[in-house]
Amino acid sequence: MLPLSSSSIHHISKSIFSLISSRKPYCFSTMSTINLKSPVFAGNPIRSKTPKSDHPFSPTSAFQTLKILLSHQTHFQEPSPSSSSPEFQVLPFRKGRPLAGSTGDLIKKWHLGWLSFGDFRDVLENSEVKLSEELLVYLGYKIKEEDEGNSNSVVYWGIDVSEGVSLVEKFGGRKLTFVELRTLMVATDWSDDDAMGQLAIAGHARALLEWHNTARFCGSCGEMLVPTEAGTRKQCIKESCKKRIYPRVDPVVIMLVIDKENDRALLSKAARFVPRMWSCLAGFLEPGESLEEAVRRETWEETGIQVDEVVYHSSQPWPVGPSSMPCQLMIGFFAYATSREINVDKRELEDAKWFSREEVKNALTFAEYEKAQKTSAYKVDQICKGVEKGQNLASDFNVESGELASMFVPGPFAIAHHLISSWAHDQVSESGISTQKKGVVPRL
Repeated sequence: MLPLSSSSIHHISKSIFSLISSRKPYCFSTMSTINLKSPVFAGNPIRSKTPKSDHPFSPTSAFQTLKILLSHQTHFQEPSPSSSSPEFQVLPFRKGRPLAGSTGDLIKKWHLGWLSFGDFRDVLENSEVKLSEELLVYLGYKIKEEDEGNSNSVVYWGIDVSEGVSLVEKFGGRKLTFVELRTLMVATDWSDDDAMGQLAIAGHARALLEWHNTARFCGSCGEMLVPTEAGTRKQCIKESCKKRIYPRVDPVVIMLVIDKENDRALLSKAARFVPRMWSCLAGFLEPGESLEEAVRRETWEETGIQVDEVVYHSSQPWPVGPSSMPCQLMIGFFAYATSREINVDKRELEDAKWFSREEVKNALTFAEYEKAQKTSAYKVDQICKGVEKGQNLASDFNVESGELASMFVPGPFAIAHHLISSWAHDQVSESGISTQKKGVVPRL
């Protein structure tokens, strides 16, 4: 597949930018909402229930079927729709990136690069990756209803194929490529339930596979760990130890600090943020610490602000962090300040400021999240079509018209957005409780 030249990419990018810019920009309205079933990366459609071990599509049962299929690879045959055996679908990852494709139409919707087990086996032939039962990780199952009234089930698996350098070209021939999960996150239309579900699946798979890559040795005796229960657990191989290891979860408190008396919110800016972006304070929970204590401690350490009342808002899985911490859980709070003077810890933050409600509303209005979503969706589409590696499409869209907003906040894919939006649009009661329905975000 021939790569596009930089000049061609720039020309196409400018054309798409003009198309996006010609649309009427979004603005917030407290009267118009998008109904989200769950926060981004939550609401996984293939993990709504945990099947018992004797269930035909549980991790244990599915793994037994998998071993049978692998032992008969030379005469493998996909089960028919009427078969009692489940259909197996596989989602490959490479260096934390899921395989993805694009519809290629004007909407530019992305989709995960699921492959049937037989198709995936054929792709791996003569590659650097040797298929084995230890590599595949159980992700969940789903019962599909057929047109004729019968039903069959699909069991989903994830696999890390980072060693398969030649697979990149093979998948490229199918217009599939490995895309950063964060790029897919921004490219997802949050009003599209199916796309949100696919994003949740990819997030769960990435967290589980990255955990497998980092949890290689027993913390008790130092021996190797091996996957068990279809990759949903790990266990030490030493007979005298046999310690079981469960997937890790890294809890993070994230808080919007509010000055109730002066009707202001405290926002911070880190060095890693893109220019003009401000967000909530956040930090990891420490051992022996309650969530409320973590909120107060992190706020004091980073800004010197003292906090009294702490009120829970919502939570969100966050699998787009570094590979060393792929299983973060963001736990959101409103925190009410008892002091006002800011003393920023420059080792943690670049800056922190109080912003009025009107300033925050303007930041939400000027962020133009739809443009960012469409830009990222176009980027995914171009990557899948073979755009030359390393081309920064984002820079081609960095053309602003009119007056720039002095600041903006993270988009609706982040819990920080929902904390900030709830407060800005007065959806917090006097007691601090959010009056906004869970899963509902003001429409842009």
